[in-house]
Amino acid sequence: MPIFIDRRLNPKDKSLGNRQRFLKRAREELKRNIRDQVRAGRIAEVDREHAVPMPRKGTSEPVFSDARDSGRRQHILPGNRTYISGDLIPKPGLGGMGSSSPGNSESEDDFRFMLSREEVLDLFFEDLELPDLVKLNLKQILTFKPKRAGFSASGSPTNINVGRTMRNSHGRRIALRRPKQAQLDEIARQLALLEAQPPNAARRERIAALREELDLMERRRRRISYVDPVDIRFNRFDPQPQPNASAVMFCLMDVSGSMGEREKDLAKRFFVLLHLFLTRRYERTDIVFIRHTHEAQEVDEQTFFYHTQSGGTVVSTALEEMHRIIEQRYPPTEWNIYAAQASDGDNFATDSERCIELLGGKLMRLCQYFAYVEIIDERESHIFGSTENGTSLWRAYSAIEQKWPNFQMRRIASPADIYPVFRQLFARQPAMRASA
Repeated sequence: MPIFIDRRLNPKDKSLGNRQRFLKRAREELKRNIRDQVRAGRIAEVDREHAVPMPRKGTSEPVFSDARDSGRRQHILPGNRTYISGDLIPKPGLGGMGSSSPGNSESEDDFRFMLSREEVLDLFFEDLELPDLVKLNLKQILTFKPKRAGFSASGSPTNINVGRTMRNSHGRRIALRRPKQAQLDEIARQLALLEAQPPNAARRERIAALREELDLMERRRRRISYVDPVDIRFNRFDPQPQPNASAVMFCLMDVSGSMGEREKDLAKRFFVLLHLFLTRRYERTDIVFIRHTHEAQEVDEQTFFYHTQSGGTVVSTALEEMHRIIEQRYPPTEWNIYAAQASDGDNFATDSERCIELLGGKLMRLCQYFAYVEIIDERESHIFGSTENGTSLWRAYSAIEQKWPNFQMRRIASPADIYPVFRQLFARQPAMRASA
């Protein structure tokens, strides 16, 4: 019978099994804290480690103790010089017979539990019915590109660095005193002059010495090669994270009176999911928040989600503001442009035609992808996919969806609908131009 022994070490000398059991026992408390932090925090901070405060009562371990009202107990305590049989002993931490002393009693504080990025994503996506396979897709790393990282003594012949190789060769030849061609030519010239003169004893000795020196220098020159294998250096390349390109994410939302807290919370959940999707594929992802009523303005995230504003609903103002920002700060040749718009479908009666004109004539030519989610009442979830029963804005956007493959639209009625809708929008993107 085979015996398998798992000798893998726990990460950072911590008990992985105990950590997983604690997460299972305190899952509901952790999920509640994560939801509260995501609702009150920033979108870009969702994909990070989180410190979750845990109450002391939620961290207690089951223990065995003696039943004080049953059984027979007899103890012999050595070294007792204070009490006799029948004396009442005060409880530890209390000043006397059941009465507490303020400032002297010990208490146990709540502690903060650190959740890793993967654990935060698992807890955050759990109520969105996120399959494990798609979670891995959202966590994929950047692509890698070779980058120069010095030189190496081995490599491909196509990567030989001629300059560094010749520098090494020159230094080695100087150190080993390899004869130069000019020295050999000078000796050969002297021999030719002596041999052209009438011979005598002194000239014959000089000619013999020069020939011996020339032979020695030629043999030394043959032994010391001009370029030796130890001189050769190759360009070294290390894989470096390389973003596909920079991306900008435009978040457009109607903040008129018809958009309540429920609608804004669903919109924020969708924007968080889209942001995580983009940050897995691009090193730099800017977020631009545009809110609108009858007029649109670019705001920060806190104002976008939590500040109230009164007024009617004119959707085209947000599209015009988005086009203006693209022209000023985000040229399509350098940025991948994504847009996500959330609305309850309300719009000024004659403004839908203007929205069609802006999207079809300008924005869709610049955007990599445009996703529109319409937040409806849960009682209206049975009309998903219906165009004839939709709002005026839904019917107008349906014409854009039929013409542009990089425009998609869906309806959301509850938190459980967010991830299925997101998967429908982004699981199979049609072929689009690359702006990188």
